[in-house]
Amino acid sequence: MWFRRDLRLTDHAALSAAAQTGRPVIPVYIHDDAVAGLAAAPKWRLGLGIGAFDDALHEKSSRLILRKGAALEVLQELIKETGAGAVYWSRLYDPNSTARDADIKEALKDAGIDARSFGGHLMFEPWTVETKAGGYYKVYTPFWNAVKNTGVDAPLPAPSTLEAPKAWPRSDDLAGWNLSAAMNRGADVVRPFVQLGEKTAQSRLGAFMAHGVADYKANRDLPGVDGTSNLSENLALGEISPHQCWHAGQRALHDGKPGAETFLKELVWREFAYHLMHHTPRILTGNWREDWDAFPWNEDERRAEVKAWKQGRTGEPFVDAAMRELYVTGRMHNRGRMIVASYLTKHLMCHWRIGQKWFEDCLIDWDPASNAMGWQWAAGSGPDATPYFRVFNPATQLDKFDKNRDYTSRWIAEGRANQHADALRFFDAIPQRWNLSASDDYPDRIVALDAGRERALENYKNRNF
Repeated sequence: MWFRRDLRLTDHAALSAAAQTGRPVIPVYIHDDAVAGLAAAPKWRLGLGIGAFDDALHEKSSRLILRKGAALEVLQELIKETGAGAVYWSRLYDPNSTARDADIKEALKDAGIDARSFGGHLMFEPWTVETKAGGYYKVYTPFWNAVKNTGVDAPLPAPSTLEAPKAWPRSDDLAGWNLSAAMNRGADVVRPFVQLGEKTAQSRLGAFMAHGVADYKANRDLPGVDGTSNLSENLALGEISPHQCWHAGQRALHDGKPGAETFLKELVWREFAYHLMHHTPRILTGNWREDWDAFPWNEDERRAEVKAWKQGRTGEPFVDAAMRELYVTGRMHNRGRMIVASYLTKHLMCHWRIGQKWFEDCLIDWDPASNAMGWQWAAGSGPDATPYFRVFNPATQLDKFDKNRDYTSRWIAEGRANQHADALRFFDAIPQRWNLSASDDYPDRIVALDAGRERALENYKNRNF
């Protein structure tokens, strides 16, 4: 049983099918090029997730076998060592994974191995949702309308038992993989904010449905309020399934909790991102609207304004608070994500790929499809994008969504008599070479908001497409 981004026991179609065979089940995680290519925070969070999942398997008198190398070669070695006649896994949808998995399935079947892939990371397989004309959806609302009344499979229970082999194959030591290396001193700062493992994710979902979902529609836009489910990191690693979240949301909707439909729409927004990644994989690396290739964004990450943006030193409190929240917690409130993305791509006229790459390095809930679509939505180059001429004003957004400055006071220390502990943690997490201190003066604006907006609009007006 080859695990990837499905680190759970409940609602696991592949694992349930493996258990139902009655044969011994050998859980395996492979450190291949896909793992090696992960950036700092996602790789570190993966290591924590693997460790937690191994603990859960031990409670079932099982264990997770760790091996490093090319996935096909590792699987072939394990088949030879154990005599396994089948390999099961849950599907992934990014182009590199689909190509790898197709090659592996073909090679294993040619060798007489029962190789099967199962759903589970998504509620709706991307190729099953079609427009009336038979194409794929390019706009979210029609996609939502197409799937909202589609039956979603009920979550499966965890297997009651997992038959163990007579002898377990050799396993690498997780610590030897050193998945936390690139986090440096930031790992100790971010760790308390991690919602680790399946049990924690299920508890979080239950608490949110009991106490948070009713006011979700209003509170989800308030970064100073704990008004969201905070399940994105668990969904990213499959520590909870979207099916479990969907059915919990449906129960809340039927109970008359007003924010439940908005929660369901957010789950489908994630599905829409995967739908687009499947049908147009270029969304991961280039402008989805290809005519935007001609737009003159800055692509030089060494520029001073890019450095200020990454360090949360732009002089815009909403932008800076969000960027510091990211560095301390590994997550960022969704309203903050929209503000910092708009600011980078519009006020600073920088390419969205700069932001996409920084988020990929810093997010513990990094997800390839959601990150790419979110950045292109904000920049105006993607599907279902915010109008390219809409430029969020971070100052007016702050007045609207953080009236009492609860959010900014939590994350910005400079110039404050009573500095919040989380604001101070930012200086514990950042690289020492940044040479920043909580006693520094808060920076002046690196760009006047009106001037930045006018520059963006002028560039949009003069574009040749």
